[in-house]
Formats: sequence, C-alpha cells, structure tokens
Amino acid sequence: MEKKERMVLVFGRIASVLSVLMYVSYIPQIMNNLAGNKGNPIQPMVAMVNCIFWVIYATMQKKKDYPIIIANVPGVFLGAITFITAIM
Repeated sequence: MEKKERMVLVFGRIASVLSVLMYVSYIPQIMNNLAGNKGNPIQPMVAMVNCIFWVIYATMQKKKDYPIIIANVPGVFLGAITFITAIM
C-alpha cells in the first residue's frame, strides 16, 4: 500500500472514531433530559437527519462505504433519543 493511501485510511479511521464519540457525547444530555433538565432539541434533530442522509449516501454507493455507515449509525439513534427526551 502506498504511503498516501495509508494516510487516507488512517485519517478515515480516526474520523470514524471521532464521529462515533461525538454522538456518544449525547448520553449526558439524554440523562439530563430524563432528569428534567431539558436541552434544546434542534441540534440533535438536525444531527439525526444529517446522519440519516450520510447513511443513505454510503449505502447507495456501488461499493458500500462502511466507515461512513459505522460512523453515522450511532448519530441516527442517539440523535433521535436525545431529540425525543428533550421534547418529552
């Protein structure tokens, strides 16, 4: 594997991990929402819609782009949970 290809692979993996961590960071907001300290529901709703579009895009590729799928699926679920708990 060429050095540039290896760098692209490393950056892609790092970006995927950071994306998952970004959506996992919704867990404290979900806990606050459930405890009665509601957060703003707009940002997690927009994040959820964004992740849905990325997952659709990645699955529609000739060769499915699994790093994008893996990075965005947590955002779909955690964004939805955060949104729902913020409006309840």
